[in-house]
Amino acid sequence: MTLCPCGSLLSLEQCCGSLHSGAVADTPEQLMRSRYSAFVLGLGEYLVHSWHPDQLNGMTAAELSHTDTQWDGLEIIASQGGPADDTGMVEFKAWFKEGELRHCLHERSRFVRYAGRWVYTEGEIDPLPLKTGRNDPCPCGSGKKFKKCCGNRG
Repeated sequence: MTLCPCGSLLSLEQCCGSLHSGAVADTPEQLMRSRYSAFVLGLGEYLVHSWHPDQLNGMTAAELSHTDTQWDGLEIIASQGGPADDTGMVEFKAWFKEGELRHCLHERSRFVRYAGRWVYTEGEIDPLPLKTGRNDPCPCGSGKKFKKCCGNRG
């Protein structure tokens, strides 16, 4: 059994492999995990398909298929958005090696529904900590106050 690169402790087939084969992610976190696994495995076609077309900036599947980076681990810090939502966010840290040095990519990624499925839009590298007051707008982008949205999950 090959474990899924996303760190779920499930087999690749039971986890991200099903999304790579055409299943649709229920949440932004599922999509983000599958995208991380696609980067590890060099699945450029999947990465293009899971990216909002307006945000690709000319990147191609061939470019995204290069596996020069040795990805070394994934940690989900926070995620927002579910099957009934239209916007979501995943904050994560992904470790990788360059030569003998280990580095960390810390990103807060944004996701939207596009053509009935979750897609990645953009990310903020090394984001400031999420500090949201009860009456502040929810960082998931819903337009609701935090206390009426993600702050109300229990």
